[in-house]
Amino acid sequence: MTSPFPAPLGHDLLPTPDDYRAYWDEALESAHRHPLDLRRTPVDTGLTTVDVFDLSFRGAGGRPVSAWLRVPRQRSGPLAAVVHANGYGAGRLSPIDDLTWSAAGHAHLTVGTHAQGGGSTGHLLDGIDDPRRSYYRGVFVDAVRAVEAVRALDEVDASRVAMIGNSQGGGIALGVGALVPDLVAVLAQAPFLTAAPLALQQAAAGPWTELRAYLTEHPAQAAAVARTLAYVDGVTSARHAIAPGWISDGLADDICPPETAQAAVAAYAAPVVFHEWPGAGHEAGGTADREAAVRVLAERFGRSADRRPLPQPRCRRRRDP
Repeated sequence: MTSPFPAPLGHDLLPTPDDYRAYWDEALESAHRHPLDLRRTPVDTGLTTVDVFDLSFRGAGGRPVSAWLRVPRQRSGPLAAVVHANGYGAGRLSPIDDLTWSAAGHAHLTVGTHAQGGGSTGHLLDGIDDPRRSYYRGVFVDAVRAVEAVRALDEVDASRVAMIGNSQGGGIALGVGALVPDLVAVLAQAPFLTAAPLALQQAAAGPWTELRAYLTEHPAQAAAVARTLAYVDGVTSARHAIAPGWISDGLADDICPPETAQAAVAAYAAPVVFHEWPGAGHEAGGTADREAAVRVLAERFGRSADRRPLPQPRCRRRRDP
């Protein structure tokens, strides 16, 4: 399909900026000038097998970031941990949403994406024409700090931490996987923020249509937008991947078209397993995808996994780091 947008957003993929490492070093160093200021408050949820805490820490520019921490009530010794980013507009949801990871025996930190949740839309267009004002620059830094926060918890084995996310969270997970050197796994389901030029051509719904409308109205901003997106694009992140990855998509996804996840897999610089779900939309494999992810994490965390075989991926690619 011919792109309706001028170069460089008319190309298939965005190039990695020459100053990619310096850009992120600067962003993270700025955050590290502020102490984590880690705080936690128990939440009375009525649950009997999971303890939930309202947790906060300092993220980009020292701003407060809210998260839910869930840990199994019966535990012995430090736990493996899952840091989790949600989809566009979702924020951290409610304290009893998504009990999968704590039920699997892990500490689970769900990060509140800055200014999202409570019925708000996402913020893709915020700072979209300036890499240093980009909304996602701060969001990626917040997620890196979330990994640092979970590693500071007494309940957590800091050497066994994974980053996961769905949709927008999948793009964030890929970004964190490029910025944190010692994660044990990165799981990205139907990742948004990935292969932006392809997504702008093909997406029929969701946040990419916001950006398409903006560029239709402001075509002269295409080059600036492309430069901003290049720092956070999931393909750029994949080129710098360190931890083993699990990426999945739905072949009927019209929000994050499957070609965008395929591009991230092709670029992934570490071992990666790719699972495509025929007939599935933006939910990708849904429950089956989650079941597979539970077993993947059990394996990566060194626990005894369910002995049933993993679903066979449509495409499996392994690359040396």
